[in-house]
Amino acid sequence: MDPHSQVEFPKFPGRRRQCCQRGTLLALLGLVTTAMWAGLLTLLLLWHWETVQKLKQLEKTAAQNDLETVQKLKQLEKTAAQNVSQVSKDLERHKGEQVAQESQAAKMSQSMEKIQDEQNRMKSQDSELSRNLNGLREDLSDLQSQGLNERRAALHALDRLQEEVAKLWIELRVSNGTTCNTCPDDWVHFQKKCYYFGEGPKRWIQARFACSKLHGRLVSIHSQEEQDFLTRHANKKGSWIGLRDLNIEGEFVWMDQNPLDYSNWQPGEPNNGGQGEDCVMMRASGHWNDAFCGSYLDGWVCDRLVTC
Repeated sequence: MDPHSQVEFPKFPGRRRQCCQRGTLLALLGLVTTAMWAGLLTLLLLWHWETVQKLKQLEKTAAQNDLETVQKLKQLEKTAAQNVSQVSKDLERHKGEQVAQESQAAKMSQSMEKIQDEQNRMKSQDSELSRNLNGLREDLSDLQSQGLNERRAALHALDRLQEEVAKLWIELRVSNGTTCNTCPDDWVHFQKKCYYFGEGPKRWIQARFACSKLHGRLVSIHSQEEQDFLTRHANKKGSWIGLRDLNIEGEFVWMDQNPLDYSNWQPGEPNNGGQGEDCVMMRASGHWNDAFCGSYLDGWVCDRLVTC
């Protein structure tokens, strides 16, 4: 083969097919792109239309709302005007009531001042009446005390008189030969009196009442002979006798109202010791001792005149 001869290359039919296929793909791609742009444009148009519709609806709604708002504002304005008118009327009425109340308060203040003046006057009168009443009470108390003292003194004088009459009667009967030595049961006769020796714990006042129930009284002692007799018969634990200084401290008085013409005090007595000793007891030895009237003693001695 001649090296300088022209070489002919063979022609390949496949390259032309590839070019055709590429053109087809480009056409399809263009169609797809066109379709996409058409769809996008359609979507944009739809969105624009919906947006316009919504805006119109919003404008319509806003217009309706504005109308309702205007109506509400007008109603509120009308209501406010009515309220202002009512408030003004109420204020005027309250002002009138306040003026009336102030006037009434002034009248009440004047009335209160008058009442206070009257109360002060009444307090002054009440104070004076209280002083007068206290004075009358004191006078009445003094009169009652004086009356009680006079009555007590009269009763004591009557008792003494009756006792003296009884003694004179006994002496008269004895002088006429009558025997006068009769005593009730359980009583002991000595000289011209009967004696009852009670037993059982009692306070002085209880012993006094016990003797009264027996128609006697707590014993009064006026001689050594009578004291010796009582010492022999009295309770050995101690007995109440009818001597006391309840009214005036140190002034001892017998139940028969006779003076203290005989005494048999234990050495150092009376001493009014402890919580106050205003009643007199007789010890087993026969000596006397002032004691607390509220103490309990096992013995107590009563006396009374004999009968004929």
